[in-house]
Parts: sequence; C-alpha cells; structure tokens
Amino acid sequence: MPRRSKRTKPAGLALLRVARRVGGRPHEGRLIAGTLVLPCALGRSGIARRKCEGDGATPAGRWPLLYFYLRAPIPLRLKWRRTRPRDLWCDDPGSFLYNRPLCTASRFSHEEVWRRDALYNAVGVMGYNLRPRVLGRGSAIFFHIATDDLSPTAGCVALRLRDMARLLPRLGRNAALLVG
Repeated sequence: MPRRSKRTKPAGLALLRVARRVGGRPHEGRLIAGTLVLPCALGRSGIARRKCEGDGATPAGRWPLLYFYLRAPIPLRLKWRRTRPRDLWCDDPGSFLYNRPLCTASRFSHEEVWRRDALYNAVGVMGYNLRPRVLGRGSAIFFHIATDDLSPTAGCVALRLRDMARLLPRLGRNAALLVG
C-alpha cells in the first residue's frame, strides 16, 4: 500500500515585484505578488538606481524582507517581533549607528518605529544598505502601511492597510522585493 504524504503548507510568495505605475506620478507604483496586483506608494522621487540619504527615492534592486516589527501579532512566516514604544531607527549619516535599529533614546537623528499613526503598525525591514552599510547611501528603507490616498513615502514601499493585511499571510520565509 502506498504511503500517504503529509500535507504541507505552501511555501508562500517569494518575490514581490515593484514598479512605477505606467503613466503615473513618480511615487505611484504597482506591487505584483503572484496573481495580486496592488497599488503602492513609493518615494516622492520615484525609483532610483543610485540612492542618497534624504533624496526621497526608493532604491532599485532586490531587497530581502529581513523581519517585521508588528504592533499586534498576525499569522506570518517571516521573522517578526512586537514593536515597543522605544524602538527607533538611526538615520544620521554622521553616526556609527547609521541605518541600524536602536532601542533607546538617542542624540542622533532617527526614525521612530512606534508611531502615533498606523503607518508602522506593520513594518518590514528591507535589506537595503545594511551589509555592507555605506554612510549617506540611505537608511530606514521599509515596507509598511500607506496612507489611504497612497501619499509618497520618504523612500519606502507602502501598501494600503487592507492590501497589506491580504498580502502578509501569503509571504514566504525568504520573501524579497524586486524594485525597478
């Protein structure tokens, strides 16, 4: 008698393609995840092959989603941890902590991961400019929740809350964004 194979969960989506919307403004994008095509917000300057701190561009390339900060637990195959009020991300190119997470108040310029609005209730850390890290090449490039009107980001990729909620449970452990 043949052995029955155990049913396993599908591996999940591995590659999310992000591109500028044809005919749209520089910050208007599309995210393609399997059969899903979702509108997304990009940096105010669109997509750039050569990113610099403060230029408002979303960096082109393939960026793994390393882990998520979540305000509330959700089903997710990727690594994640709960966001805490003291979570920060250093964006000061003059600091040895540049483009690194911080867990306490800092005299260096930083991005607050715990925000009053809902934009960072789910924040994916993209593997941009981390290894190797180049000072001034751009920091705090995240995959996060967008405003309802998909306003431009400072260089991140962002989805509306309802689209992020649909997508996150479908992501595989080694999901990456291919931007550009």
